[in-house]
Amino acid sequence: MSMIIDDVQVMEPSEELLEKYADLGKTLKDRIPCLEWEFHVPWIDAIRKLKRERNAVIMAHNYQAPEIFHTVADFTGDSLALAQESAKVDADVVVLCGVHFMAESAKVLAPDRTVLIPDLGAGCSLASSITGADVRRLRAMYPGVPVVTYVNTSAEVKAESDACCTSANALQVVEAMGTDRVLFLPDKYLGAHVAKHTSVELILWEGACEVHERFTSHQVQQVRDKFKAAVVAHPECPPDVLDAADFVGSTTAMSSWLRRERPERVALITECSMADNLRVEFPEIDFVKPCNLCPHMQRITLPGIYRCLRDMSPEVHVPAEIAAGARRALERMLAVGRRDAV
Repeated sequence: MSMIIDDVQVMEPSEELLEKYADLGKTLKDRIPCLEWEFHVPWIDAIRKLKRERNAVIMAHNYQAPEIFHTVADFTGDSLALAQESAKVDADVVVLCGVHFMAESAKVLAPDRTVLIPDLGAGCSLASSITGADVRRLRAMYPGVPVVTYVNTSAEVKAESDACCTSANALQVVEAMGTDRVLFLPDKYLGAHVAKHTSVELILWEGACEVHERFTSHQVQQVRDKFKAAVVAHPECPPDVLDAADFVGSTTAMSSWLRRERPERVALITECSMADNLRVEFPEIDFVKPCNLCPHMQRITLPGIYRCLRDMSPEVHVPAEIAAGARRALERMLAVGRRDAV
C-alpha cells in the first residue's frame, strides 16, 4: 500500500525497513510521546538515500521536530552554528531545516554551495518586524550610533548593520562597539535583558518573537507550584518571565545548563520541540510544560525535505551586494567571539 503526501508517493514500511531502523525507533519512541514512527520510517529512508545521491547535508535547528532532528539531520544547533557549519562541510548541497533567515545566513557564509530550504513560507516574526529601510532611517535619526542586529533578521537588515549578535553573545558584542549608545535591533525583550547587564544605553526596536512573547510569569509560577520544576527561559521572553526564571540563556546555553545542573524536573520556556529533542539526551530529566510551537518551524516536514532534495528546490539566493554587507556584520560578531576566547 502506498501514500501520496506533498506530491510524493511513498510506500508503507516493510518489515525489513522497520527492522533496519528498529534501534533508532525504540530510542525515540521510548522517550518522545506520540511519535508516529511507522509513518516516518519510509521518509527517513528515502531522504537518507537522496542525501548520498546529491552529496547533501541537512542542518536542523534546535526547534525542529524530533523526527527530523534525530533521524535525518547531519548537524544540529542554533542558527549561527548551522550557518558556520554550512561553510565548513564537504558537500555540494546544504538543506537548512529552519526558517528563512537561517538559510540566508548559511548562503552568506557559504556562497559557493547550493542552499535549499524545504518551505519558503517558513518565516519569522522577528525577521519580518524590520527592514533595511528601517535601519537606514534609524541611522539618520541617530547619526554615529552603531547598529547591533540580532541574527534573527534578514540578510538585507544584517547588511545595514555594524555587527550581528546571538542571544548568547549579545552583551559582548554591544560592549565591543566601544560607545555609550547602541541601536539594538529588533528584539525588544532580548535588548531589555542585555540593557540590565551593561552601562551602554540601548535604543530598542519594537520587535518580538511571536512564540516567546506569549509566555507569562503566571505560567512560570504555575509550573513551580504544580510540578516543583526548575525554570529555564530564553531571553526573547518578556522581562517578568526572565525575572522569575532560574536560568536565562540561548538554546545552546540551555543544553549546557541541563548538562551541568541535571535537575530532576525542568520547564523550558521556549519552543516545544526543544524539550522533545533534549529528552533523548537527558532521559533522566522530567520535562514539563508550558511551551509554545513555532508555526514557521512546523512548516518543515519530512515529506517537504524529501521533495526539496528531489527537486533541488526551493533554492535560497542572496544578492552579492547584500551578501557582502551581511557577511561583514557576521564576521565582526565572530571576531568579538574569537577575541573573547583568547
